[in-house]
Amino acid sequence: MHHIPNHLQYTKAHIWIRDEDDGTAMIGITEHAQATLGDLVFVELPPVGKKVAKDSEIGVVESVKAASELYNPLTGEILAVNQALEDAPEMVNDDPYKAGWIYQLRIEDNTEMASLLSADDYQKLTEEDE
Repeated sequence: MHHIPNHLQYTKAHIWIRDEDDGTAMIGITEHAQATLGDLVFVELPPVGKKVAKDSEIGVVESVKAASELYNPLTGEILAVNQALEDAPEMVNDDPYKAGWIYQLRIEDNTEMASLLSADDYQKLTEEDE
């Protein structure tokens, strides 16, 4: 059973979203996703300043086992990326919900937040995967 923080929201593509209550969100991959991938060896970060659409591919995470595309959960603009992941992608494995965040997004359309999963709904989704 993986840790699924209640204060976050999730997507079916195993992305977590933390609403910062200032029109921005922090985004990363879930503990379930990193455990499934295994030890990460590379994280492709999106370019800062790029405008991105909901559900668009914005990067890749690569592990010793596989590569997986990252899909952006909300329409907006990339404000910041976690540069530390370039030298230490394993931070996502070690601490996916804090130090392993991937990028910060300025949210363009708050109504899209309604399409995200709660922690309970995401837990049910991951139980179906097992």
